[in-house]
Amino acid sequence: MDLDATRVFALGDSLEFGAAVTSSLGVELAAVEEHLHEDGEHKLRPLVTVRGCDVYVILSLAGSATLSVHDKLCRLLFFAATLRDAGAARVTLVMPYLCYARKDSRVRADDPVTTRYLAQLVEAMGVGRVVTIDVHNVAAFENAFRCETVHLEARLPLARAALAHAGDLPLAVASPDIGGVKRAEHFRIALEQLSGREAVPVFMEKHRTEDAVSGDALVGPVRGRAVVIVDDMMVSGTTLRRAVDACRARGAARIIAAVTHGVFATGAEQLLGHEGLDRLLLTNSVAPRMRDLWGGRVQVVAVESLVADALGALHDGRSVSVLLEL
Repeated sequence: MDLDATRVFALGDSLEFGAAVTSSLGVELAAVEEHLHEDGEHKLRPLVTVRGCDVYVILSLAGSATLSVHDKLCRLLFFAATLRDAGAARVTLVMPYLCYARKDSRVRADDPVTTRYLAQLVEAMGVGRVVTIDVHNVAAFENAFRCETVHLEARLPLARAALAHAGDLPLAVASPDIGGVKRAEHFRIALEQLSGREAVPVFMEKHRTEDAVSGDALVGPVRGRAVVIVDDMMVSGTTLRRAVDACRARGAARIIAAVTHGVFATGAEQLLGHEGLDRLLLTNSVAPRMRDLWGGRVQVVAVESLVADALGALHDGRSVSVLLEL
């Protein structure tokens, strides 16, 4: 990576993540001046020149105890526009967790398609590229944006961590709903390639009416197996709890949840304390939260090296897809 022509910024609670990325890249994290006005308005200003540079800004768009999703999004958009005004040759937004990715289509009349609206905001700021990890719907993400999109996947580091906890038990990979079957199938294939053992597919029915979730039919063999439940995100934990209960009731010997984004909300503590769950694997795409409730069940799987390798490849004009292969 050409150090003189590259700038990497990290904002808010993604500072630690960004520092790990830049350490892997061999560059320094670029400095920012941040100022909060008395009325709540906010200002971010780069403290290094960005003119003519290939600029990357890292911020995971999950709400925190101090900043809402919208606070973060607004700051990121304004900062991206500031960098373009300051002469950056290209601005790439690295959003390990992309907010509003679930609202990518209309399920009822006059529903918003918020993923597309978000894309329009990003593009209006002059952003040339967006990078994210395990977005909810890859096709919808790629179709929403007109600028370049880069989708990274955490399945390999998560699969390696899952195998370490599965031991010698026969393997099964479960999707907690039909919509996640493709994601779980990719994970299952990776698990087989890494282990050299068979992993059988399992999926669970799920029906959502307004805010109620129902359905407990489980398709596939789990008895006596180490079952890895794969999902892109955990918010309240309701979906995962249902899957854990169903697998345990049908004789699963060990249950491991492999989740990319730990977007904890009210109710998540019930999963963290669930006796049926042996291990919860989370990446650090979102700044870890609820640590006091974790106990020994939660393991954080680092993905900074994946992001660093991707940024290095993008800057040098190399393929990113090879990073997702075994």
